[in-house]
Amino acid sequence: MTSPVTTVDVVVLGMGPGGEAVAGELAAAGLSVVGVESRLVGGECPYFGCIPSKMMIRAANALAEARRVPGLAGRSSVEPDFSVVARRIRDEATDDWDDAVAARRFTDKGGHLVRGTGRLSGPRQVTVAMNDGGEATFAGRLAVVLNPGTDPAVPPIPGLAGTPLWTNREALRAEEAPASLMVLGGGPIGVELAQAFARFGTHVTVVARGPRLVPREEPEASELLADVFRGEGIDVLLNTDTTAVSHSPGGFTVELSTGGPDDAGPSVSQLTVEKLLVAAGRTSTLGALSLDAAGIAWDGKNAPGVDGHLQMAEGLYLMGDAAGAGAFTHLSMYHANIVAGHILARQDAGRQDAGRQDAGREDAGRDRGTTESHAVPRVTFTDPEIGAVGLTERQAREAGLDVRTGFTDLADSTRGWIHQAQGFIKLVADADRGTLVGAAAVGPSGGEVLSMLALAVHARVPVATLRTMIYAYPTFHRAVESALADLQPR
Repeated sequence: MTSPVTTVDVVVLGMGPGGEAVAGELAAAGLSVVGVESRLVGGECPYFGCIPSKMMIRAANALAEARRVPGLAGRSSVEPDFSVVARRIRDEATDDWDDAVAARRFTDKGGHLVRGTGRLSGPRQVTVAMNDGGEATFAGRLAVVLNPGTDPAVPPIPGLAGTPLWTNREALRAEEAPASLMVLGGGPIGVELAQAFARFGTHVTVVARGPRLVPREEPEASELLADVFRGEGIDVLLNTDTTAVSHSPGGFTVELSTGGPDDAGPSVSQLTVEKLLVAAGRTSTLGALSLDAAGIAWDGKNAPGVDGHLQMAEGLYLMGDAAGAGAFTHLSMYHANIVAGHILARQDAGRQDAGRQDAGREDAGRDRGTTESHAVPRVTFTDPEIGAVGLTERQAREAGLDVRTGFTDLADSTRGWIHQAQGFIKLVADADRGTLVGAAAVGPSGGEVLSMLALAVHARVPVATLRTMIYAYPTFHRAVESALADLQPR
């Protein structure tokens, strides 16, 4: 039986950070808004991602800093206690993975929260399979906003399915640090959690299929991070495939294959570990949304095309991880601002078309512009932090730009020398336009130093202008000046 259709102003499918922001702003503006979420309001970030993982990383970094005291200030003794950070994550960050506060934050603004799994059943219509077993259908008079997010990817390794593996979600629920841990994947999530657990005393092995860690970043960052990991006792296995997994009360036994089709053939080995963390990237959830019901063609792989306001069709928006520009909370929030502004502008235009001059809030009719993705910042919160924005050197060359690069070792700066810091600044410039198109800031405050470089890339500030700036001394960001002086063809 088809459920009756309830018409509201806006339906938001997926209440992760961006979806919650859109739904909350529009509800506060007086629109009737239905937010659909089958799991936790707020999404991955506050419960399994950004916030709890950085709490764990902060705790692990405090241990590492205490261990540096003998080289700087005297003697120190460190006794890790994982239960302290586990308790903070459970009680302070996630309310024991309860989203009641986030749900009230939305409903107190006038929104209606529907607990269930939604799919499109028309151009601006969503049918929800309710968590309690019922079904409901909602039509969006102004808009339907799709913010489905992504899920942890679990590769089809023989024997892996059905085992008590960890993804980032289970790792952040851990009550104690395991004695040993294998991390499958060398991307940001994998390396962040690998280093954090290692600093709490876990023997960690990182297994990466490719030739380097954090492969999206500059190769200099990959090499530095691998050196740091090995120095901290983390085993790093590159160019290594995981060919089989088994689980028993003694833990996980993992079969690894290293090497290629040469005369000797691949080298096969086995390792047994207490826990296995699968950090093999993220997988799209778009397939469950029935995009074809709204007339949207999708190849099953790439994100569907959207316009500058993130519309796939009039009044049908796609935002956040699924939009394909990057799986970052800050990008989802950026999308939310643009989508909310465009919907409010459409609402205002509709009122004016109807001969009404009361456009609502003073800023309700302000279109907030269109998306730009040339300067999306990203930070991998290892120690040292890896901050990056825009294009890598390789991407810039593949784009056909006349590339100039500048590089400086952070240890050559006064602040870096004082801190005995490892890291660097790397700049990627388009010589024809005389502007930066990418940058990396790696070091103790890499994500913070990145802010000025992100601004330079975003605003297309001329390199000549950056060279005339005054850089405070002695700061980490002063190394940018040295990197600018090194800009040259490579």
